[in-house]
Amino acid sequence: MKKAFLTITLIATPLMSFSQENKAVATGNNPLLTSYSTPYEVPPFHLIKNEHFKPAILEAIRIHDGEIKAIAESKAAPTFENTIVAMENAGTLLNRVNTVFSNLNGANTNDDLQRIAKEVAPEQSKHLDNIFLNEKLYARVKKVWDEQKKYNLNGEQARMLERKYKAFLRSGANLDAKGKERLREINKELSVLSLKYGENVLAENNAYQLVIDKKEDLAGLPADLISAAADEAKAKGKPGKWVFTLHNASVMPFLQYADNRELRRQIWTAYQKRGNNGGATDNKAGAVQMANLRNEKARLLGYKNHAAFVLEERMAQTPEKAYALLDQLWKPALAKAKAEEADIKKLMAADGIKGDVQPYDWRYYTEKIRRQRYALDEEELKPYFSLENVRNGIFKVTENLYGLQYRQLKDVPKYHEDVTVWEVTEKDGKHIGLLYMDMHPRESKKGGCLDDIIPQAADERWQACSAGYLNRMQLL
Repeated sequence: MKKAFLTITLIATPLMSFSQENKAVATGNNPLLTSYSTPYEVPPFHLIKNEHFKPAILEAIRIHDGEIKAIAESKAAPTFENTIVAMENAGTLLNRVNTVFSNLNGANTNDDLQRIAKEVAPEQSKHLDNIFLNEKLYARVKKVWDEQKKYNLNGEQARMLERKYKAFLRSGANLDAKGKERLREINKELSVLSLKYGENVLAENNAYQLVIDKKEDLAGLPADLISAAADEAKAKGKPGKWVFTLHNASVMPFLQYADNRELRRQIWTAYQKRGNNGGATDNKAGAVQMANLRNEKARLLGYKNHAAFVLEERMAQTPEKAYALLDQLWKPALAKAKAEEADIKKLMAADGIKGDVQPYDWRYYTEKIRRQRYALDEEELKPYFSLENVRNGIFKVTENLYGLQYRQLKDVPKYHEDVTVWEVTEKDGKHIGLLYMDMHPRESKKGGCLDDIIPQAADERWQACSAGYLNRMQLL
């Protein structure tokens, strides 16, 4: 039984409410630019083609630009409703198109989608800068912020206002003209570099193959992993052999069970060096460039460094607090790691292996220790943690906690044949949304990918699901 990696897409339906302008858009019958006539108004994946995305994104940007311009240049005095709420409601079409595109580029990508992503990234970056560096718009937002007491905002409204106002500050609204221009350049460069980094890792993931042609080199590996490797070899045009890849469902159990230490070293080294092998997919120069640009951006915005910029909106708030937590964990964690290392070295010595414990030894000998010390074999547990059992367990937990009910749907569009679609309802049958579950690794899918499609009106329990047990979850 091979491991599965979960992509969850949460779709609260109906997806969007369209303005009259959005309804009228029909550029070349582009399905992304018209109302969805599908069950539950889900994206019509069966109609969407790669060539639809770029014109749809550019058209949606144009519409959003018009919406923002109307808010910024309104003759009416700024209020919470005509400025903050209006901004929140703007960009509906762009959000929808971007959501579909980013989901597909993450979960079922191809060369065309990656090319389109690089082409539109600078346009998306420019669009966001045009919003947050718009002086008239910022003046209206600041006016509402300064006079917020007179609006008697509830907690949700106050949080919305705070987020909008801070977004402008953190996006350079207070910079001078020279600073704003440099910020635009940095954002444009980062938008492309970030995409390229992820594409390089995926490319090297897919390029690597550990090909085994001797049965003795499979010693220690579970039967289901060997069978999956044989299927992989056949698919790669290498029948009669076994192929292991850098996808987590292959590399991690190999490191855990393979007796052949040299092969463990090879696949571990390849896994660690993704994007660090020279050539067209090497990430070293890009990583340095991104780090430098992020640091420059942070300092331009008045922060000490990128960490200070990022953590301001996180629970830690400052790098100092983050380091304080890590320092608390460091000593006990190091002591535990050293004790585990000592146990591993004893088993290595018994196997005639001298020298230090290497990273590719850790999972293998930890599994042996678990069996010896606790008589626990993960392979014996697998029948109880089949894909179906785990999925049903997740459903049962959310039913008990939140009252959610699940019903599989067969008649809705899907972006890949591996995907299953589930309607989520209240206990009384009231519709909440749809759940797309994409459980298996493939070359077109980024590892551990998870995306939420959750409009503002979505139930808070969806947020709890995505933030908790569903977040980058690995299933046995």
